[in-house]
Amino acid sequence: MVTPAAETLRRRAWDAAAAVVDPELPVLTIADLGVLRDVTVRDGRVEVAITPTYSGCPAMNVIALEIGLALDRAGIGGAQVRTVLSPAWTTAWLTPDGRRKLAEYGVAPPQDGAGRRALFGTETVPCPHCGSVHTERLSEFGSTSCKALWRCTDCREPFDYFKCH
Repeated sequence: MVTPAAETLRRRAWDAAAAVVDPELPVLTIADLGVLRDVTVRDGRVEVAITPTYSGCPAMNVIALEIGLALDRAGIGGAQVRTVLSPAWTTAWLTPDGRRKLAEYGVAPPQDGAGRRALFGTETVPCPHCGSVHTERLSEFGSTSCKALWRCTDCREPFDYFKCH
């Protein structure tokens, strides 16, 4: 049974960790991304579980460090940050607010069900600048490994597209 004090500590720890921003996409928090998976309290100690957007994500060490610092600032010391690889992260874990923030930042958010369309070469990615669907993939690799580089053929602006997983 979870005590009221443990639940209060868990909520404080969740709020502190959830405010940590992604170092590669600073407009998103790790909660927006769905990288923050769980916060538990066992015997008065906080454990935070995070899942990388892909298993080789170089930002995870920085994220873990920033979570520890955020918890320390919130008066929660001695917390453990644990990386969880299963289940694997999916773009379905992005929050609606996170998708909106991506688009406002100029990164096309992943389209629902786009993974299947991408396999068969029929993926359509709307331009985050002008909204046109007349776009083309320039490279499977963008500014970070989790993004691809696209260009709008109407406004001619290049943009990153957050790849579907």
